[in-house]
Amino acid sequence: MNNIFPPPPLIPLAEILPSEPLLLMGAGPVPLPHTVAQANSLVINHLGETMDEVVKGVKKMAQYAFQTQSDKILGVSGPSSASMEMAIANLLWPGRKALVLKIGTFSGRFGEMALGVGAEVTLLEPPKAQPVSAEMVKEALEKDHYDVVTLVQGETSCGVLNKELPEIVRLAKKYDALVVVDAVCTLSTMPMLMDLWQVDVLITGGQKGLSSIPGISILAFSSEAWEVIEKRKALRPHWCLDAVKSQRFWGNQEYHYTAPVPGVLALHEALRLICEETLEKRFDRHMLSSTALQAGIEAMGLKLFVPPDYRLNSVVAISLSDKVNSKRLRKYMADVFHVEISGAFGLNIVRIGQMGEQCRSHNLFKTLYAMGMSFKQEGVELDISTGMATMEQNLVRDANNFVD
Repeated sequence: MNNIFPPPPLIPLAEILPSEPLLLMGAGPVPLPHTVAQANSLVINHLGETMDEVVKGVKKMAQYAFQTQSDKILGVSGPSSASMEMAIANLLWPGRKALVLKIGTFSGRFGEMALGVGAEVTLLEPPKAQPVSAEMVKEALEKDHYDVVTLVQGETSCGVLNKELPEIVRLAKKYDALVVVDAVCTLSTMPMLMDLWQVDVLITGGQKGLSSIPGISILAFSSEAWEVIEKRKALRPHWCLDAVKSQRFWGNQEYHYTAPVPGVLALHEALRLICEETLEKRFDRHMLSSTALQAGIEAMGLKLFVPPDYRLNSVVAISLSDKVNSKRLRKYMADVFHVEISGAFGLNIVRIGQMGEQCRSHNLFKTLYAMGMSFKQEGVELDISTGMATMEQNLVRDANNFVD
């Protein structure tokens, strides 16, 4: 017993956490509705009758959120990147080709995953912070055959919207390619019509538009994609991320591995709230909130990074001048105002999320004021009162327009 290492110094969690919880207004995770947080505190048998009903409910409500009739809906015990990896690892293998539409960090991640399973990868990359056009995709598809085309609906890392996504999907299908779409920061914040647009794999995570917890994700496969998976002869590189094995649990409620029970319960409640609100009202709320915030930011004197024509409303990027230190700015916001926003991946921007519970007026006013005061602390001259007034005017005006 003398050889056992002594325990480390013990620090209670309460001493680590901030005295006042931070308002999470970055690019994710987002604040949780009370009932989602409550669901996430429960543990039940992952193979019992109750869980069977929960899984059936998750799949039925996910069909609504994804706008699909597919029953090949699988939850993943991991972040959105794990669902991306499930899609890639099941549809690609040595000898198959992927066209990866890269407009930032997360859309580029598809390419890394495809290379990892031995596929041949072609990156199609427009100028920085611009979307991929349908014409660019058409030229690429005319030059070579691809088995899979990957893209994001919205690029979280820079705030760019792939606005021609439906046209791009139609082109890919015309050239007999399967289409994998990352809708992590967009699902339920703006229209995404999986069946109508003929998307083959649609991916999202819990921690953004759905307003659920981080660390669990969900994806849906079209019948065409599932047929490729079932007929696959090549060895599958993953066990947990094997879609056919995962279907044992999500399709037949049989054992695959121990499901993340609290996460599945939280996902069920988050999807229930989406269905209760309805997609149409949810889209309106997100548009109202984001456009009002953007108007307030610009009226204050700051510059938005992405032009309106292809600006992503769910993650809004703000340009920084050379004299503003992003890390110091965000730390001041968190320490003084208890509001947290996100930095970026190599770009001179900060990012504000407009997803789920972030899109509430009380969160907007607190965030805009905190950000304005923090920029002033960095020496930037701003008109905070005009920014706040402009945002309020837009909220009131547009809210009236949304009344039936």
